[in-house]
Order: sequence, then structure tokens, then C-alpha cells
Amino acid sequence: MSHTHAHDKIEKNIGLMAILIAVAVSFGGLAEIVPLMFQAEAIKPLPGVKPYPALELAGRDVYIREGCYNCHSQMVRTLRFETERYGHYSLAGESVYDHPFQWGSKRTGPDLARVGLRGYSADWHRAHLNDPRDVVPESNMPAYPWLAGHKLDGAEIARHMRALQRVGDPYTDAEIAAAPAAVEGKTELDAVVAYLQGLGTHLSKADDQVQQGED
Repeated sequence: MSHTHAHDKIEKNIGLMAILIAVAVSFGGLAEIVPLMFQAEAIKPLPGVKPYPALELAGRDVYIREGCYNCHSQMVRTLRFETERYGHYSLAGESVYDHPFQWGSKRTGPDLARVGLRGYSADWHRAHLNDPRDVVPESNMPAYPWLAGHKLDGAEIARHMRALQRVGDPYTDAEIAAAPAAVEGKTELDAVVAYLQGLGTHLSKADDQVQQGED
């Protein structure tokens, strides 16, 4: 009887119920996340996975700035209809150097985790970003024509790489120093295209390295 009374009291007290729900969700989240922090496959990069080169890193920054993740996920789930359409399901070791992750769950557009393996040329990506309807007539994706007119700031990219180095990404001082020269004269459009062209390609490199190790 007292148990039922306490339950009724909680249900009628919205503030208390909200606090208890938050506590329950927090414990559930910790129970799922904390074990992953101690699993090598979740915290170590797959073979072939390296920090983004300067141009791709700049493209990723533009991708995030423009909110591309609102319509495109970068996580292929372990479901047959997903792997048949997008390729090998996503692995934790692929995203070690992603700050923040772009996994997502909403797909107004297709998943992009393996787009770099789909054979689209750089010119296709440029046309698609400038006006998606030019290459996909039924597309409802917005156009991004201004990217071609915005030059990259090499010093800013070097600062970003330095910050990532501080949180553990293995950028060398030489790579950081070379960043401004690596993106000199490049536009934001060049950077986004480079980022998209690189997505998923490390997985095939990892497979090659594993196969070579088995031979």
C-alpha cells in the first residue's frame, strides 16, 4: 500500500518525476558508454585511419558549419538493407579522430559514410554542391554556390590542427606548419569536395592492410 502511495506521489509531482527520469537515463547511458571507453576497438583507430589532412579537415569544418549533418548521417547500421545500399556497417575505430562525431540519425538525404567509395568525381561533387538539380533533378538539397567564392584561411586551419593535437590527435608539428601552404589558394568548395571524396576510403585501405598481414 505504501509503495503504491509513493508511486502515485511521484507521478503527480512533475518536477520530481523529471529528476528521477533524468537520473535513470543517466545511469543507463553510463552503463552503455563507460565500457566502450575501455575497449580497444572503440578507442583505437582502424588500420589506415589517420587524422584528416589539412584540406579535408577544412572541408569537414565547412560541412559542419553549413549543417549538412541535419540531413545526412554518417553511420551505416548493421541491417542488411543498409549494408546492401551503403556498404560495410560503421565501426567505432573509424571515428576516433572525429570531433564531433557525424553519426546522426536523420536521413533526408542518403548516408555519406561511404560516399568516397561510390565513384563520384570531383567535378560531380562540385556541380552537385553548386546546384544539386543539375545532377539529381529530383533533389531537394539546397545549393551552396557561395563556397566557390570563399578562400580558406590557412592560419585558422593550423590553429584547429594544433587544438586537435592537444586533445590527442597525432598531428606532427611539421604537418601543422605545412597546413597553410597545403590549402593556399583553395576554396571552401575545394575543401568540402576533398572531405566527401575521402569519406569511407580508409576502410578499403584497412582491409588491404589486414589481407597483407594474413598473407
